[in-house]
Amino acid sequence: MAFSADELRVLRRALAHALQTTPHPAPLGAPGPERSQDIQEYLRLAEAVDEAVREGGRLRAFLLADLARYREALPGSAAGYLAQLTEALSAGHVPGPDDLAALRSLTARPAGRAERERRSALLRHCEQLAEQSVRTRLRALPGGRSAARDGREPEPERKPEPERKPQPAPSPPKTPRRDRPIPTPGEVFPPRRRPAPPPESRTA
Repeated sequence: MAFSADELRVLRRALAHALQTTPHPAPLGAPGPERSQDIQEYLRLAEAVDEAVREGGRLRAFLLADLARYREALPGSAAGYLAQLTEALSAGHVPGPDDLAALRSLTARPAGRAERERRSALLRHCEQLAEQSVRTRLRALPGGRSAARDGREPEPERKPEPERKPQPAPSPPKTPRRDRPIPTPGEVFPPRRRPAPPPESRTA
């Protein structure tokens, strides 16, 4: 029976929880024979899970290295590349831009009807996996949960604009006062006074 990486992580957490919640049959909390046997079985199973995780990592690394070699030899290695890509996808590989570009190039090349449909189906499957991976990363970003749910990219955060102080309203133009009478030209420009004649000198 094969487990995926996520299933192995769930199984490991379940084993840890089982070790913590197994009841103590002994009266003073000392482990009895049944308790000791359960603990040993849990530990052996946990070690087997850890080894399976390490083996799965080594297998994925080998598959990815082999997949890169086939991809570099395209288009002559099309059959081997498609087989390696299918196996890598089964092992949890998320196709990247290089895989998508290689599949699009192979789909555009002439081939039989069955092979062309096979390549197109694999391309659509890889595009869906890549899109799901991008949405998962977007949900992990701050502010990206609602945008990813709607299928849109999150908008960049906008900085708040500085508050603008209200400017005082312009004062109305001053109007001339109407409570004072308008001065006459005579008041503005008073008449000049004639100089007084010099006094006449008296003769003896």
